[in-house]
Amino acid sequence: MNKFSLLIKMAFTGFLIFFVAGCSVTTREIGSDEKVIYDEGYHFSDKKAIVDGMVKSLLSKYPLLRATDRPVLIVYGIANRTSEHISTSAMTDDIRQELLSTSRVRFVNKIQRENIARETSYQYGGNVAAETRIQKARQVGAKYMLTGTLRSIEKKQPRQFRLKKKTLMYYSLNMELTDIQTGLIEWADSAEVIREASKPFIGW
Repeated sequence: MNKFSLLIKMAFTGFLIFFVAGCSVTTREIGSDEKVIYDEGYHFSDKKAIVDGMVKSLLSKYPLLRATDRPVLIVYGIANRTSEHISTSAMTDDIRQELLSTSRVRFVNKIQRENIARETSYQYGGNVAAETRIQKARQVGAKYMLTGTLRSIEKKQPRQFRLKKKTLMYYSLNMELTDIQTGLIEWADSAEVIREASKPFIGW
C-alpha cells in the first residue's frame, strides 16, 4: 500500500512539474522575414508577402513601368471585408513606403490634409511674415488613386467522427490603380493566402 501511495505521489509530482513548466512564459526575437504561423488566421508575415507582391506588380506594369515624371498617387485605403480585425492601413503604409523608396512616384498626404489647411490658415492669420508664407493654391493634385479590398472565406469540415478537425482559410486582396481624370482602371492585381489548419478535438 505504501508503494502504491508513493507511485501516486511521484506521478502527481511529475504531472505538476510538467504543468508548471508548460505554463512558464518565454520570449524570443523574431526577424521581420521569419514566417511564424500559429493557426489558419491572418499573420504579420502575410502582410509582408502581400506588400512585396503588390509593389513588384505596380512597378513592373503599366502605367508606372514607363512613367518618367514621377506620377502623383493618393491612397484611399483598403476596405476590410473580412470578419477579422485586420489593419489594412498597415498594408497601404508599407506599400507607400516601398514605392517612395524607389523615387519613381510621389504621394499626396491625404491623412494630413486638415493639418495642412490649419497651418495654412495660421500662416495667413497675421503672425507670419508675408515673405515666408506658403503660396495658396500650389498643392499638387494626384493623377492616380490606389484602392483595394480584402476578403476572406472560411471553410470547415462537416461534422462527423474524427480525431482532428480541419479548417481552411482563404484571404484575397484585390488592388486597383485608377486614373482620376478619366476614371479608368489602369492597373489591377490580386494576392492570395490559402491556409489549412488541423486541430485535435482535445487540447488547450
